[in-house]
Amino acid sequence: MKNQNEEISVVLCAKNEEIRIAESIKGILKNNVSQLIIVDGNSTDKTYNIASKFDCKIIKSFSNSLTKDRQIGIDACNSKYVAMIDADHYLESNSIRNLLEDLIKFNFDIIQSKLEPYDQSTLLGKAEKQLYDITHNNSGPKKMIGTAPAIYNKKIFEEIKFDEKITAKMDDTDFIYRLSKLGKYKYGVGNTIIKQYHINSFFDYYRKYIWYGRGDGEFIRKYPYKIFSILNNLIINYLIAYPLKSLVRFKFLAIPFSFFQGITRLFGLIKYFVLTQK
Repeated sequence: MKNQNEEISVVLCAKNEEIRIAESIKGILKNNVSQLIIVDGNSTDKTYNIASKFDCKIIKSFSNSLTKDRQIGIDACNSKYVAMIDADHYLESNSIRNLLEDLIKFNFDIIQSKLEPYDQSTLLGKAEKQLYDITHNNSGPKKMIGTAPAIYNKKIFEEIKFDEKITAKMDDTDFIYRLSKLGKYKYGVGNTIIKQYHINSFFDYYRKYIWYGRGDGEFIRKYPYKIFSILNNLIINYLIAYPLKSLVRFKFLAIPFSFFQGITRLFGLIKYFVLTQK
């Protein structure tokens, strides 16, 4: 039987990821995929030089848009399936195969992995893991999933592509929303767990969630009628629902972490609109 991994191309978009990219690439190559495409977003550090030492195709992008870079990578793929992996994702040797088996098992067109922090020795790492268990790590169909780490049936991109014109930051929300309107594709979370390596500092998480908040703002600007849905997620879910679920499930560290993410994203959203009005 043909190795299923031979039907998978991996796209890794990276910008200024010299600290994490080598380990991410090593994990991907351990999975014996047919093709690894790295889209470098015009890095100013050693990301490009480090990536060039590995067996992969590197595309230099000057788009200044993660969303655009994802589509650039997808367009260069030649396999039946596309795996979207980021530089902070560290894969085991069977991660791609297991995630593809999840895709087939659940009869999905897109499947995202479960997530957990690579380093859970700190309070921030433990808190993030607990919040993932509340918000994300439940296998099955979902209304919204993240862009990566995930496997896509490439046929999807014949109908819909990542749109960088407005949502340069929040690629997953915009893409999945437009996909849902087609009413013909299935997606969700599988059983496979992939680790994320985050630098466990308050400032690193703060920058990440400010980025998410700006993406929320871009999504609202594109779809003004979705403002209440976004605000419901940031205020009701992150400030009320998720903390209550965390309390019931004795995941106490997730409570302040959920507050922190919701408030920071809300601040990032407001900041986006303030800055774009100038």
